[in-house]
Amino acid sequence: MKAIAIVILGAFFPFATFAKENSSALQFDSLPYAFNALEPHIDAKTMEIHYTRHHRGYYDNLLKAMQDSSLKTKTLPQLFAKVSTLAPAVRNNAGGHYNHTLFWKVMSPKGGGAPEGQLAEKINATFGSFDKFKEEFKNAALTRFGSGWAWLCVDDKGSLFICSTPNQDNPLMDVSERRGTPVLGLDVWEHAYYLKYQNQRGSYIDAFWNVVNWPEVNARFVSLTGNKNEPVKK
Repeated sequence: MKAIAIVILGAFFPFATFAKENSSALQFDSLPYAFNALEPHIDAKTMEIHYTRHHRGYYDNLLKAMQDSSLKTKTLPQLFAKVSTLAPAVRNNAGGHYNHTLFWKVMSPKGGGAPEGQLAEKINATFGSFDKFKEEFKNAALTRFGSGWAWLCVDDKGSLFICSTPNQDNPLMDVSERRGTPVLGLDVWEHAYYLKYQNQRGSYIDAFWNVVNWPEVNARFVSLTGNKNEPVKK
């Protein structure tokens, strides 16, 4: 019942889940839907392995890496802000835990379509159109050599930008070429898609748009920019 309650609260209070990702108490959240809920776009076996083995592994290894350390009192963003000075085990596993926590929440069985509200306006103003945005995002995901992530981020001025990072890095880290807070992320490690799509990363990226949880992404954007009632300036 506790897990069900978390899912229900998360659906109605997206800011609560966003805040929890940045809290000092590291948690391994319940997946907000069943393993098969994103089919046919993402298959159940991939979801099960990805969540229970890969993500769980990052979480467990992060706790081990921070054991008996002052780091365990830090929030994930605080760790990321000085990650260049930390051990690789902290960098890799903190990134893996944060990235996957976001990834599950920006997808939904009821996802797809196009964004609305402030985010839609900002995407159109920044990239020219939603279709242009998708093209740029797909290119970032396709051209990430090897393993990594593609991101839509908000910088400290409230501007949107697209980037990609290697391995389990993310744009909050001080090693990132461009710093910002992710509001949408796509895992392009092969374990995220290989069972269904094999080497066809482009097909996996195209399928991703059918499950994007745009209300969640918009909520994250609004929480960072504060533009709840103000029109986007073009």
